[in-house]
Amino acid sequence: QVQLVESGGGLVQAGGSLRLSCVASGRTFSNYAMGWFRQAPGKEREFVAAISWSGRNTYYADSVKGRFTISRDNAKNTVDLQMNSLKFEDTAVYYCAAAGSLSMVLSGTPIDYWGQGTQVTVSS
Repeated sequence: QVQLVESGGGLVQAGGSLRLSCVASGRTFSNYAMGWFRQAPGKEREFVAAISWSGRNTYYADSVKGRFTISRDNAKNTVDLQMNSLKFEDTAVYYCAAAGSLSMVLSGTPIDYWGQGTQVTVSS
């Protein structure tokens, strides 16, 4: 089992920045590709960013490319999402996810573990 706990969400004005962090406990963190997803009210959960187990490969949704940066520290069992130039449409609950391969994170299935989510609200 892997437990994922997100933090760092909050209220920010448009154009501002937030840094989300996800701490993993349990099984070997470095075995998993990691990702961030988000779900806005009334919408389906969508992919935001992914990172390979080594950290060498990263992928982003077009909507956040150039503004968000995903990173991981396998020594600390953490994966972070730096979000800059935030827009109102970035408002959502953000979820950390772990999967057996990068392709699984990119496709959103199967995801082995989900965090409980952290709310990000961007005021316009």
